[in-house]
Amino acid sequence: MAYRIDASASFDREVKTVAAEQLSRAIAALETQPDGLHEAIHEARKKLKRVRGLYRLVARDRKEFRQTENARLRDAARSLSAVRDATALIETVAYLERHTESPDEIAALQQTLAALTERRDAIAAAETGLADKANAAIEACRIATAAVEAETFPTSPRKVAKALSKAWKNASLKTRHVLEACHTDAHAERFHDLRKAAQLYWMHLSLLRDLWPSAFAAKRSQAKQLVDILGHEHDISLLVELLDDEPGICGSGEVQSHLLGVIIRRQQALRTEALDLADQVFADAPSREAKVIRALWMEAATA
Repeated sequence: MAYRIDASASFDREVKTVAAEQLSRAIAALETQPDGLHEAIHEARKKLKRVRGLYRLVARDRKEFRQTENARLRDAARSLSAVRDATALIETVAYLERHTESPDEIAALQQTLAALTERRDAIAAAETGLADKANAAIEACRIATAAVEAETFPTSPRKVAKALSKAWKNASLKTRHVLEACHTDAHAERFHDLRKAAQLYWMHLSLLRDLWPSAFAAKRSQAKQLVDILGHEHDISLLVELLDDEPGICGSGEVQSHLLGVIIRRQQALRTEALDLADQVFADAPSREAKVIRALWMEAATA
């Protein structure tokens, strides 16, 4: 089943089916590991994030369930993050190589790439309990599957439409505040919050895509583009954090100077691009979007 909710079917059953499918895919990735354990972890974490996004939309009025399951899935994903995060830094340097402006910058990035690869391999070698953590995450997914199956979600089209509308408006209002903060404060955490908001928006558009296929396809495309831009920005911010914490990891001060030149230039460009696009993606008033969601659900569910 795709990551979407069919308004013409039982809402209770749709929510449970979508959640169970994503959790099942996370379990399958960790159990079979077709492309190795680290890629399986990356895939599983994406599925867990989608389930958490689902609950933000459909379980806003089920506080205890949402908080418990959000914490369960968040902790399972975090327990698997160390090596994946180290790999992401390597991928970031490879991305920055496409934006160099001098041989010195290229040389600095190549030296950094070698250092970060060595660091990732050392982390992987030291993390002897990774297989056990993967098994624990599998068990957490099974418990989460049972938990959502035991939960009851509304089936009345009117109640569902009202709940979805409220959840959509709540998320949109928070996103507006985050976007305003990014325009006035260049702190990395603000842009990380915007990235999470864009990811959530993409997920919610995906879940309800059948309500208005053409319009939501365009919105999803823009939201995905924004997520990708902010993903690069976030990864660069993490690289800056590492350089602050371990200033000697990339070699001499001269090497670090060339490296920072690429980083600052690219990060500023990404932030400018992200803000311009975010202003378009989140241009509609939260109350207006929420009313549209409510009307579309009622129309589709009662057709």
